[in-house]
Amino acid sequence: MKKALVIGINNYPTHPLKGAINDAKIISQLLQVNGNDTTNFEVITLYDVGTKSELLSEIAKFFDHNADMGLLYFAGHGYVNELGGFLVTPDHRRYDEGIDMNHILNLANNSKIRNKVIILDCCKSGSFATPAENGSVTHIKTGISILTSSREDEPAKEINGHGVFTNLLIEGLKGGAADVRGHISPGGVYAYIDQALGAHEQRPVFKTNVTEFVELRSVIPQVSLSTLRKLTEYFHSPSDSLQLDPSFEDTNSNEVPHDIIEPFANEKNVLIFKNLQKLEGVGLIIPVGEDHMYYAAMRSKTCKLTSLGHHYWRLVREGRI
Repeated sequence: MKKALVIGINNYPTHPLKGAINDAKIISQLLQVNGNDTTNFEVITLYDVGTKSELLSEIAKFFDHNADMGLLYFAGHGYVNELGGFLVTPDHRRYDEGIDMNHILNLANNSKIRNKVIILDCCKSGSFATPAENGSVTHIKTGISILTSSREDEPAKEINGHGVFTNLLIEGLKGGAADVRGHISPGGVYAYIDQALGAHEQRPVFKTNVTEFVELRSVIPQVSLSTLRKLTEYFHSPSDSLQLDPSFEDTNSNEVPHDIIEPFANEKNVLIFKNLQKLEGVGLIIPVGEDHMYYAAMRSKTCKLTSLGHHYWRLVREGRI
């Protein structure tokens, strides 16, 4: 069972936002179903919750669930003072700006939910689970991952009706952050967003204490699982090279008007070669001594597994793919 609480607040009395509710709506839709239309998270979505008491009650109720995985997403204002970091609520006032970030972490730490993911798109959100100036510290217990839109001293920007961070989060959840199998993890999302942001823009922060893989969403993989499973068929050990020759190239045929060389295209080898090209496209194999697989075949060179290819070869051998 996977549950999510998605919160977006635009309606602040003095500094209203434009993109928080838009972001929350799209994140909610993406989390509900995977890329193959299978059910993913059971999502509760809240917009413009007016008071600190109301919002804290909803967050506490969410962490009181017993589930395999729980995801909390917040888009709104964030604030930091000498007391720590806060998710700002519309009824904020001086020294009562909203919900203490450490309070939320305490709820997560004490929750029965096995794996918790907290994603914050608000200014200075990197202060979540960071020691306050008064020295108080709340540690991150096992099973918690935290992804924030900015460092503790940085603003989180909005552009064209969306938060810069969440715009990239959306693209990552659509598949940009997926691994070869189509799985999207918090770490994969962080890497995707971090690479996409320019060097001088806000920097996302990732903090985690997990002992197992956590999947936010899955999409249809770039390479089918049946093709991935052929890694151990083509390469009997991770250090093996696969000998190629012109019979692997389907255009090397009498039926195609160009110069051809022996051995001519062989249907079995052509099928293998198409799979090899797919595996090359996702960085699992490389041609040896040539820039392209085509020339490796036509010049009877070899191909081999990359370091990433070694990893997936082992997953196949262990029966995990």
